[in-house]
Amino acid sequence: MAENLKDQTLPLAGRIRSIAIVGGGTAGWMAASVLARALSGTGLTITVIESPEIGTVGVGEATIPPIIDLLRFLDINHEDFVRHTQATYKLGIKFIDWRHGGGESYWHPFGTCGAPINRRPFYHAWQRARGEGIALDLHDYSLCAALGDAGKFRFPDPSQPAPVAGLRYALHFDAGLVAKYLRAYAERLGVTRREGTVRGATLRADGFIEELVFADGGRLAAELFIDCSGFRGLLIEETLKTGYVDWSAMLPCDRAVALPTLTAAPRAPYTRAWARAAGWQWRIPLQHRVGNGYVYASAHLSETAALDDLVRVVGEDAAGEPRFLRFVTGRRRLFWNRNCIALGLASGFIEPLESTSIHLVMSGVYNLLEHFPDRAFAQANIDSFNEELIYEYERVRDFIVLHYCLTQRTDTELWRYCGHMPLPDSLSERIELYRRTARIRPKGGELFTDLSWFYIFEGMGVVPEGGDPLMAVVSGPQLREMLALLARATAAACREAPAHDSYFAPPLPQRGQAVAGRSS
Repeated sequence: MAENLKDQTLPLAGRIRSIAIVGGGTAGWMAASVLARALSGTGLTITVIESPEIGTVGVGEATIPPIIDLLRFLDINHEDFVRHTQATYKLGIKFIDWRHGGGESYWHPFGTCGAPINRRPFYHAWQRARGEGIALDLHDYSLCAALGDAGKFRFPDPSQPAPVAGLRYALHFDAGLVAKYLRAYAERLGVTRREGTVRGATLRADGFIEELVFADGGRLAAELFIDCSGFRGLLIEETLKTGYVDWSAMLPCDRAVALPTLTAAPRAPYTRAWARAAGWQWRIPLQHRVGNGYVYASAHLSETAALDDLVRVVGEDAAGEPRFLRFVTGRRRLFWNRNCIALGLASGFIEPLESTSIHLVMSGVYNLLEHFPDRAFAQANIDSFNEELIYEYERVRDFIVLHYCLTQRTDTELWRYCGHMPLPDSLSERIELYRRTARIRPKGGELFTDLSWFYIFEGMGVVPEGGDPLMAVVSGPQLREMLALLARATAAACREAPAHDSYFAPPLPQRGQAVAGRSS
């Protein structure tokens, strides 16, 4: 992990002495912050180049729990960060209309769910109980889901028993404010910011990048380059011609429109994602505004119609101009090519359904620290970096595709396609294992745990044919008693928690208070 690297001294012979990061925004300044923190005392210089001509996408406003680990690594005060980024707390994602399209909803919450029984994951006890006709509500065993439905929040406390000790949370925040916050942090650690527009780069005879070339004729040499230039991929693609792996056949949404709105409604401690006719819509509550957006397939909806539909459904006064994004879901063939590493949108794009964008930036930087090169740039080291990140990206892709391919909706052309589209073998095999045995066996290095996969399987109505035979050791009365005890513990922990909004100043009264989408 990166924590173990920050106090190490790199070998003097052949060590990297300069890094240039092309592009600021959340990705660029996050990379600069982590590297400056981890490599302090090495004498290495880090320069971030930001162009006044290029705005940041700034849509990545929802995160997953590893963001809290990042703040700890950077030794950033939690309350200070929340205040300056207008953040709210996130306990998971509530999915609406994904299964049938009739208003049903399910949770993908963070944290633990129930407790292992007979050393088996809790979802095996859940399947056993359901098979015996015991009426259960999964929310009775997930404190994050229970708190979310109640509009409450509390912090984890390792000194308390489950479920409080197993609670996990993430943040919703203003991505533009996060970039500013991390810029100030990085600059305090000695990172240099250079304003200018990079037009291209010169290459050495061996194909490595030598210098950045600016629009004003200026140049900047470095030994390691990090491309955070967004979808354009200025270095990784335009300069090095790395290539792109297109996943559109599995993830056909290729457009998004984002619209911030004003609201005085209570801020929900979770992200909403509800399926729409041509894609899905998000709602992310911040302290000062709400982030809304529609991710859709352009084959089934025009840009104008998408915006009109979003405005109609949201029903709140806009807090800014709408922003339109065009993307091709997929990844670069290589994340690290020669002396260039791509992060953020320059590395690829997986739609933000599970809020993985910022985490994948973090993962890329952490992996860079684990594979930090010297000036020889050993190809075996680069290959190892690429292998690990490609595996992680493809498993995240599979998890996102799972939300689509299990749908039982047939009301629009998009959903009919999703129900029958070709799947990668890695996903088909995992679905088949669960359908037959109720088992979920993620491998090391995967972001999403077996519990995360279970929530989607369960929410989308997949009932396994069999269960874990080892659960037969527990008698029916014992199982009922354990389940009742766990449910009471969850209910008690939820009752004691304060309202989520109590952690923040009340929003100012605003016009247009209709709640976006369904509240179910």
